[in-house]
This record gives sequence, C-alpha cells and structure tokens, in this order.
Amino acid sequence: MTKARALSDAERLDWVRLARTPNVGPVTFAQLMGRYASAGDALEALPGLSQRAGRSRKLIPPNVADIEKELDQTREHGARMIASCEPDYPPLLKSVSPPPPVLTCLGRTELAARPTVALVGARNASAAGRKIARDMAAQLGQSDLTIVSGMARGIDGESHAASLRTGTIAVLGGAVDHIYPSQHERLYAEIAAEGLIVSECAFGYRAKARDFPRRNRLITGLSRGVVVIEAAERSGSLISARTAGEQGREVMAVPGSPLDPRSAGSNKLIRDGALLVRDANDVLEALSSLSFGRMSAPNTPEFEVETQDGRPPESQIEQVRSALSPHPMSIDEIARSVGIGAARCAAVLMELELAGEAETLPGGLACITV
Repeated sequence: MTKARALSDAERLDWVRLARTPNVGPVTFAQLMGRYASAGDALEALPGLSQRAGRSRKLIPPNVADIEKELDQTREHGARMIASCEPDYPPLLKSVSPPPPVLTCLGRTELAARPTVALVGARNASAAGRKIARDMAAQLGQSDLTIVSGMARGIDGESHAASLRTGTIAVLGGAVDHIYPSQHERLYAEIAAEGLIVSECAFGYRAKARDFPRRNRLITGLSRGVVVIEAAERSGSLISARTAGEQGREVMAVPGSPLDPRSAGSNKLIRDGALLVRDANDVLEALSSLSFGRMSAPNTPEFEVETQDGRPPESQIEQVRSALSPHPMSIDEIARSVGIGAARCAAVLMELELAGEAETLPGGLACITV
C-alpha cells in the first residue's frame, strides 16, 4: 500500500484534474496511478491512451483554470478537498478497493477516523421509526461512535439531529454546497459547524436520482456497520444494505410490524440473514466482534500487460465487454465470469472506460455505459 502523504498545491491540482476527467472512474484512476509515477504523468498520457482505446476524439482533461476555480470555491465555502493518498482521508473508506480518488469535506474530518456506524431508513418514517432512530443515534453517540447517514428526510435527519453533539457525518448526493432536501438547511448548518459533511462531487454539482446509489456506497464505505430502520421492499436503504455486505460491513436491521409496508424491506433483510437489532446495545454488541481486517479490501493490483503496446488482448476486452450489464457488478464477479484475474479485469475496464463503453464506480464496481 502506498505510504500516506500530503500533496503539494501543484500535485493536488493534477490529482483533481485526473479525477474530474470524463470516463475516469475510481478503477481507471487507480489503474493510471499504478502505472504512472504521478497524476501529472497520467494526464500527459491520457489523450494517447484514450485514442488507443478506440475513441474517435482524444479524451481531454478539464482546464486547469476550471479546477483552480473549484479549489478556490471549495476553500471559500470553508471546505477542503482530500485526496485518497493523504493521511486524513477516512481510513475505512481508504480500505474500499478502489476508494473515491478525492473527497470534499466540510467540518471535523477527525470524526471519520473514529469508530463509525450508519443509520439509514425510510424518508416517510413512522413516529415509532423516528423515535428508534433518535434513541439509537443518541445512545451510540454517547458510546463514542460517529453516526453516518445521508441527510435525507425521515430516519437520516433524525439520526443526524440526535448525534450532533457526539459526532455525525452527512454524506451528500450532490456537491458539498448543495443543501438537499432544502428543508434541512438548518440541519446542514448545524452539521457543518459541529459534525462533518462529505461529498465526492465537484463543487456546484446538483444531485440527480442516479447519484444516490453512489452516495449510499460512500455511507457504507465510511461505516463499520449499517443499521436499517424501516425500509420499504424497494428502497435505497436496501441498496445500501447490499453494498454494505459487499464491502464486508455488518448489516443490521430493526424489525417492524408485518402490517406496515415501511418495514417490509427491513424484515426481509432479517429473513435473508441480516442481524436483528432492537436497540443501541444490540448494535454495540455486534460491532464489538467485528474486526477491521474483515473490512479491509486488498491493495489495488498492479497494472498487468501482455501485448507490446501495453494493451490487454482484444479477446479479453471483448469478453469483459460482453460480461458487463447496466447493473453495477464487482470486478471480482466480472473477472470470475470471464475467467481472468481481477488485476487483468481492472486493466481491461480501464480500456473500456477510456473508450466510453464502461463506467467504474467506488467500491470496485463497474457497469456498461448506457
């Protein structure tokens, strides 16, 4: 694993430029950083790599002036951008393979280095569900756990509000300056002052529906375990639970009435193997037996090549292309289906992403571009 180090201003500019380049997702970013000595070197090679991958036009990184503007706006907002190689990047998120290359953080970054647990659930939560979230968040906070959630209405908002004094992290679907929902303007200000707000989006970006699964991956990646409190049978909370399981996090759920559709999803999670928890004591007991090693992902594999020009064989590129679907799958799963190693699969995905045919996501996931 690369030794953590702070970036100079020039290195940070290059790092963010590479991370903000279209068709450079976390997997491709990690592959490029494994192949080249610096983000600056990778930027210089990028146009030629994208042309070799089959793009009709060269892949051009953002203008230096645009990234300088984003960095300035971030600082003026009171936030800062942290690269995944830096010492104060959240340690649990760094264990996700590969981690988001850059985060924008507003508030107390040290909260992400403490033991963490995510509380997620229904936006239209019942009064009982809201009370459970408040009580659980407050008691877990008093036990020195940082509460992570997505600042949505319902369970998220109650969890944040109850843990403001002890430590809470809000992960946003849009940029760090985008307050969503607007009703949480006061909560946003309180978390910015006393907790931590995190986003991986460029400053000024407004979240769209497709961005929330990515936000959910950040929530689970920042957490040792995830507690689902009320979730319908089709809900983002269930996506979070599935992602948490893929990341090696403990998945827990609070049981609810079988007559309430808001508990159908959480009850199904328990039926399918999630740990049933009734209160904060149950959560603490579950987390006490969870080792960090279980959650740590393997180091990003080295860039493998076989052909003279450094490009994987066309037959492997076609195999991986055929294995992709609109639904994100892990690199390990794609590699197994094709019959190649995960390192080679990541190298092939870099070619496909640079060609505009695939998209890679945080947590080592990839899907076909639609």
